Amino acid sequence: MDVKLRLVQFCEGGASGEGCRRVGVELVNGGCVVDVTAVDPTIPKDMKTFLQQWDTSAPAAARVAEAAPTDHTLQPGTFELQAPIYDPQKLICVGLNYIDHCTEQNVPVPKEPVIFNKFASTITEPNGFILLSDETKCLDYEVEMAFIVCKRGKNIKESEAMSHVAGYMVAHDVSARDWQLHRNGGQWLIGKTFDTFSPLGPAIVTTPSLSDPHNLGIRCRLNGETVQNSNTNQLVHKTQGLVTFLSRFMTLEPGDVVLTGTPPGVGCFRKPPLYLKKGDVVECEIDEIGTIRNIVQ
Repeated sequence: MDVKLRLVQFCEGGASGEGCRRVGVELVNGGCVVDVTAVDPTIPKDMKTFLQQWDTSAPAAARVAEAAPTDHTLQPGTFELQAPIYDPQKLICVGLNYIDHCTEQNVPVPKEPVIFNKFASTITEPNGFILLSDETKCLDYEVEMAFIVCKRGKNIKESEAMSHVAGYMVAHDVSARDWQLHRNGGQWLIGKTFDTFSPLGPAIVTTPSLSDPHNLGIRCRLNGETVQNSNTNQLVHKTQGLVTFLSRFMTLEPGDVVLTGTPPGVGCFRKPPLYLKKGDVVECEIDEIGTIRNIVQ
């Protein structure tokens, strides 16, 4: 569906939490948000339902946003961006999916996608805190591009894969490297799935809004210093291939999120290693999609 949108979830007036969240459309100029559900009550207020009704919700939201009614256009400072989604059925991750990241580790480029997962309880706001738990001494950063599913499917052909994708977000795959790499029998799950380990946002940018999702600059800054800097053209397995591969084994559902992997420069492969500490500010950025900024607490 050829709909250009920057979809967000937001809360007004200092409120926070599930009860206040509504779907809106971010306007590129000025950072304003159109409260589309206030204009058209048929548009679902929560993102998962919005995605489940994509064929009707997306065009309706686009029509309202194009009109940009003044009385329902929120100015910066009057609302807080939330994560675009909090309740995906699946939060799927792809490992070793940048050619330059494989080179960094001196490992072969995977012929098949390396798949693991995180839990939805890891999701936090694009400007939320990352909690540094006493359970880890090796907290690491990973900027990633994520895509989100808008159409149910199983055994999806690659030629039809993009019709199942609503758009893209910036994701931060925070990792407890001690648990991921050296504990729990080599299983990655615990090291990837502490609370707050998946900041997402700032918006779901629909595919037609992007020049090419597989040719975008991607970077991570730690306290203002660039620590990761690459391009999504380095992706080994791109969106279409990942949709097809994953749907061989599982039914993809609207709202499912796929984190597509991180480029080189992560802390654990630096000499000496560079791990996050309290007070650190991590900015993850992808050209044309946006920036999320999280403080370690």
